[in-house]
Amino acid sequence: MKHEQLTSQEDPALASDTVQLPANEPVESGSKRFQPPAALFKRVIRRPELRKIVPLADTTIYEMEQRGEFPKRFFLTPRCVVWDLAEVETWLDERRRASDADIVRKASPPDVRQRRARPVKSSLQRHDR
Repeated sequence: MKHEQLTSQEDPALASDTVQLPANEPVESGSKRFQPPAALFKRVIRRPELRKIVPLADTTIYEMEQRGEFPKRFFLTPRCVVWDLAEVETWLDERRRASDADIVRKASPPDVRQRRARPVKSSLQRHDR
């Protein structure tokens, strides 16, 4: 009895109340084993899911990637391309903030006088009727 008490007093690791489970046993939610933070679990998405999140054409996304304006895709296998979901969500948040602050460059309205179909009538033609 004295030997057991001395051992537990000498080595605090032996006096611990936690039970170490073997590596092949499943981890229970209430156990005190190490659980990595959620930030370590990266989620990636493939093209169909990216299209649902970002409503841009594939060519637009590709061109934006080339200019460094969109998160880069990477290859899981030689034929499987994915994007990091956290990077895509961060990009969307940045675009929303930029849009709210009127930083996003907007396209100029089209010059309707250059249309071939349904040309705009000049003010002189309207008054001739």
